[in-house]
Amino acid sequence: MNKFFYLIALVAALLGAAVYHAWPRDQMVAGTPAGWAATPANIERGAYLARAGDCMACHTVRGGAPFAGGRTLDTPFGRVVSPNITPDAATGIGNWSADDFWNALHNGKAPGGRLLYPAFPYPNYTKVTRPDSDALYAYLRNIAPQRQPSQPHGLRFPYNQQVALAAWRLLYFKPGVHEPDPKKPAEWNRGAYLVEGLGHCSACHSSRNSLGASEAGLSGGLIPQIGWYAPSLTADNEAGLGSWDRTHIVQLLRTGVAPRATVFGPMAEVVSRSLQHLSEPDLDAMALYLQSLPATPAAPQELPPPPQLEPVLRQGEALYKEHCADCHGAGGQGKGGVYPPLAGNRALTMREPVNAIRIVLNGGFAPGTAGNPRPFGMPPYGPVLSDGEVAAVVTFLRASWGNRAAPVTSAEVNRYRTVPLD
Repeated sequence: MNKFFYLIALVAALLGAAVYHAWPRDQMVAGTPAGWAATPANIERGAYLARAGDCMACHTVRGGAPFAGGRTLDTPFGRVVSPNITPDAATGIGNWSADDFWNALHNGKAPGGRLLYPAFPYPNYTKVTRPDSDALYAYLRNIAPQRQPSQPHGLRFPYNQQVALAAWRLLYFKPGVHEPDPKKPAEWNRGAYLVEGLGHCSACHSSRNSLGASEAGLSGGLIPQIGWYAPSLTADNEAGLGSWDRTHIVQLLRTGVAPRATVFGPMAEVVSRSLQHLSEPDLDAMALYLQSLPATPAAPQELPPPPQLEPVLRQGEALYKEHCADCHGAGGQGKGGVYPPLAGNRALTMREPVNAIRIVLNGGFAPGTAGNPRPFGMPPYGPVLSDGEVAAVVTFLRASWGNRAAPVTSAEVNRYRTVPLD
């Protein structure tokens, strides 16, 4: 099996070499010195765009200097480490030109032609306009430089080869800017630009194939490296928004809480660091665009648990009464908009149970935002409950008060107990 794998890898590398040398010239759009000049207006606009793209989330390690890099992402292909993008000349992007910066966003290439790995979401950022790229460049050139060498990636062969990456790009990447739809209003086009481009929502909310390429659409996907499931934004049984009041979508994006949902896990960080800082018109545009997406069919609901699960359900019910009912109610109805209802809660009944497992294990914490500065949270029960007990209570939640979803096992709980939070 190993010999076969390396033979395939060698063939892929040879093919990649041919592709690498035959790759078409980069697409370039000229900027203007006025566009990247260090004026207060350009810097302010660039700071706003950096928040819209949530650049700090990946390029800042917890407790570290902003944008100095060092945050690791464990992927199925090995470890990727974010680089320093402060204007330090020796270790950051201080020697980059505005054209270099545009080329990285638009074409996925560093100065000198080195291909960038798509953990940096240039398949989305390629849609960013040249004026927005220049404003981002102006902002990043005027933040505090940090002397912090970027750490090498830890990718396995053949994924650490540039020729293999060139072959991947031939299959899955095509540079191109956002093209407004003339049949749609300007607000819709603005929302599409933010969702598909700077917001790079599909980087999480879409499934990926065996080579790590995102599938089309926002149909949801498991993020194995961080142990969360980003739900479908087009399926009503997950996080589809077609039937929502648009003001509630804006409220959720701005504050992290709304009448029909609360954000937890990685999405809480997105709201805290990025979305809450966007303008009301931009959030409304994103909501309009998300609501306009064609609905995808809901996955068939699971059958009720079989009779042999009755002991597990009884155990789960007892644990629920002991640990959960005081806040969420005896019938899973929640409390006064403070503690969310569990009856009919889509976060519990998705086919992938990982989010419910992680919240029981690690606690559930909405983001602290300007619109909701003191959010209520749920304590972690991982230190209190065994894998079997967590499995029992999650199984009970997924099968009670009209919820109809498959049971979970202690092995699934154990798998996610060992996944780090960061």
